[in-house]
Amino acid sequence: MKLSKVLGSVGVVSAAALALVACGKSGNSNNAGATDAKKFKQTTPVKEVKKGGTLSYAIEADTPFTGVFNNELSTSQTDSDVAQFGNEALFDTDDSYRINSKGPATFKLDRKAKTISIEVKKGVKWSDGKQVTAKDVEYEYEIMANKGSKSERYTASLQNIVGMTEYHDGKSKTISGIDMPDGENGRKVVIHFKEMKPGMLQSGNGYFLETASPYHQLKSIPFNKLESSDAVRKNPLFFGPYKISKIVRGQSVTWVPNKYYWRGTPKLDKITVSVVNPNSASQAIKSHKFDIARVVNSQWQQVKNTKGVNFVAKVPLQYSYMGFKVGKWENGKNVMNPKAKMNNKSLRQAMAYAMNIDAVEKRYTQGLTFRVPTLIPEQFGNYFDKNIKGYNYNLKKANKLLDDAGYKKKGKYRVQPNGKPLTIHLAAMSGSSTAEPITQNYIQQWKKIGLNVKLTTGRLIEFNSFYDKVQHDSKDVDVFMAGWSLSSEPSPNDLYNEKAPFNYTRFVTKKNTQLLKDIDSQKAFNNKYRVQKFHEWQKYMFDEAYVVPTVNAYQIDAVNSKLTGYSLKPSDANSVWYKVGYAK
Repeated sequence: MKLSKVLGSVGVVSAAALALVACGKSGNSNNAGATDAKKFKQTTPVKEVKKGGTLSYAIEADTPFTGVFNNELSTSQTDSDVAQFGNEALFDTDDSYRINSKGPATFKLDRKAKTISIEVKKGVKWSDGKQVTAKDVEYEYEIMANKGSKSERYTASLQNIVGMTEYHDGKSKTISGIDMPDGENGRKVVIHFKEMKPGMLQSGNGYFLETASPYHQLKSIPFNKLESSDAVRKNPLFFGPYKISKIVRGQSVTWVPNKYYWRGTPKLDKITVSVVNPNSASQAIKSHKFDIARVVNSQWQQVKNTKGVNFVAKVPLQYSYMGFKVGKWENGKNVMNPKAKMNNKSLRQAMAYAMNIDAVEKRYTQGLTFRVPTLIPEQFGNYFDKNIKGYNYNLKKANKLLDDAGYKKKGKYRVQPNGKPLTIHLAAMSGSSTAEPITQNYIQQWKKIGLNVKLTTGRLIEFNSFYDKVQHDSKDVDVFMAGWSLSSEPSPNDLYNEKAPFNYTRFVTKKNTQLLKDIDSQKAFNNKYRVQKFHEWQKYMFDEAYVVPTVNAYQIDAVNSKLTGYSLKPSDANSVWYKVGYAK
């Protein structure tokens, strides 16, 4: 669960308009949407492909995309969605996300030598025709670890690479544990680790990077200027099937074939990617404005009978959550404040029990968005603890928790155990048209248990401003609603450890640190032991409630029925845009 990205105003977070609030019994309380989604395949029908044609692709967001097109500097899922047509990973995987050597680079793990060898295939070229080299692979680590770049992806896991910490701290000008046996212009990289980890055969494990950056283009740009540079924002290079020909900042990107693409010539002449407001998504699908558009789940009833489209669906590796701020990010680590307003377990649990998620999702999405009980998604098989039922809606329990913890009522609202007034500031993102009423309804639910919850800034916050506040531990955020797009190795270490920038709640405990170490330890090469530790961690996190998982959702795409080759299967992820085209 490592190479994670924050979810923006579309996707899980607002597909059901934050989908975290209780509502009345009116509306369509059934799971018809979920029943529909289960029937859909993960791929469009396979047909013979013709060359040529323009594909229009909708990016649903109520805010412009930031346009940071470098894997180690970007944290936005929206930017990743915009870049997917050219941004190919080094490795292909199978449908269980296990790395294979069918992609742009081969992969070899040597547990005894404590190394991983990566060799870029000959003919894998950047969109300017230059071969992808060993230095391009190595430079990705420099971008991520150099303090100047301020990358949020420098995590404790990557410090397992020999010499990484010394480079990050400025004690060394190179990363000693990354070798290029055939030189910078060769194609082979050998990475040396302090210890090998059980998840290293899985994509997204976080102990090494799976991408590269064009050194020849970026080498003259200081690390602290990279994120704002034209090379990252306006004319980025990719080694995937398409390259950028035009960017309208924050609004649209036009892609044309990368004539140097190593797999062959992609099928389409052009792909246009445009931002569309989620509130307009259903109309865009019904009017066939786009060839591919994500269904906003609360609008499913409006689009389900649209002719001329194939619906493809999956349950993605992601979830939304409610986070409680209990500390700050200081000197490269999370520092917990024992006196933080939200550092009371009973208060956190009570807020969680006041959520009537099941009722909301049946009403607004007919079950297309659904409550999740733990921080490990069910797709991870045995690692998911099916015995944890999560925070079911229970106002009686919520009130008792607050009573027993000394949060006494004084008029309409409860006061803190010390007798001082209690006002809780909630940061939540803007999104689809139902975001505002649902969030307000939710605040009313907390009012029922005597909690005075107010919106930070007095309104819902657009994506970029929201994460600016959350990442910088703004004083006017006590609770926040956010979401992760997860990677495909389930270890939660890089989201929730002491040195994880993404640990936005800033909670740090000895037990959490130990459990995370156990999950990724040498002992965890024994899968039974690893499963046991995953279950212990989930139980611990459920009980402590610093981060409360809320919902996941079916991801449904409406695809022009004239298209073929589109797939949501993990094994197709790295090559899908090479294959997509119009049927003959």
